[in-house]
Amino acid sequence: MICLVVERALAAGNVEQAVVATDDQRIFDAVKSAGYEAVMTRPDHKSGTDRIAQVAAALPDAEIIVNVQGDEPLILPSTIERAIAELVNDARAGIVTTWESMEAAADVLNPDVVKILVDDQGRAIYFSRSPVPYPRDAARTHGSLEAALRSDSSLLSQFRKHTGLYVYRRDVLLEFTKWPQSELERLESLEQLRALAHGVEIKAIEASSRSIGVDTAEDLERVRKIVEKDSSEFRVSSSELVRTG
Repeated sequence: MICLVVERALAAGNVEQAVVATDDQRIFDAVKSAGYEAVMTRPDHKSGTDRIAQVAAALPDAEIIVNVQGDEPLILPSTIERAIAELVNDARAGIVTTWESMEAAADVLNPDVVKILVDDQGRAIYFSRSPVPYPRDAARTHGSLEAALRSDSSLLSQFRKHTGLYVYRRDVLLEFTKWPQSELERLESLEQLRALAHGVEIKAIEASSRSIGVDTAEDLERVRKIVEKDSSEFRVSSSELVRTG
């Protein structure tokens, strides 16, 4: 799964280098044996962003750092490309991330599916594992949010699923690691809330297509079935890997 993520990252036309940052020797060995780059990081990082920053600190010429989380094996290269381009074109944004529309009530209610709130300018307002925004009137009418979602599928359009992609300006990423964890970050176990707490503008754009973050054994089986059904669609051949300087 990790190597598939690496392949898709390298297939993005504006990505020059892909490095797997891990503190797990098994992951390190698997990535290296497949011929990709990997770095063993300290085991005491409080978040994936802190881990990425350790590697970024050793890449002084990289002005933009992309964090594609290793549990997003179906992410499209075009999503990565568009997120990078958005950061390049928006001077106010310190971070760009992505979201997808919701298709199922179960995802809204699932704490493993992170929800994102976005303002009219496409700036992230908040991230949560809870159903946000909360349609109070509909929940009251139907007796609960779950019942409301079952009765009125149009409510799903109010929710956005956050996906595991971040594009950072290098200086923002390195500054991030100097800040203590915020209270909201600890409560929600969502590191992006630390950036919001310190005034970083996070631009959020819609992903090119739906992905599946692998958080559970059930997610893993769903992804395996998709990849096995048409491996040519989800694997990227070496001739398609693009590196730009």
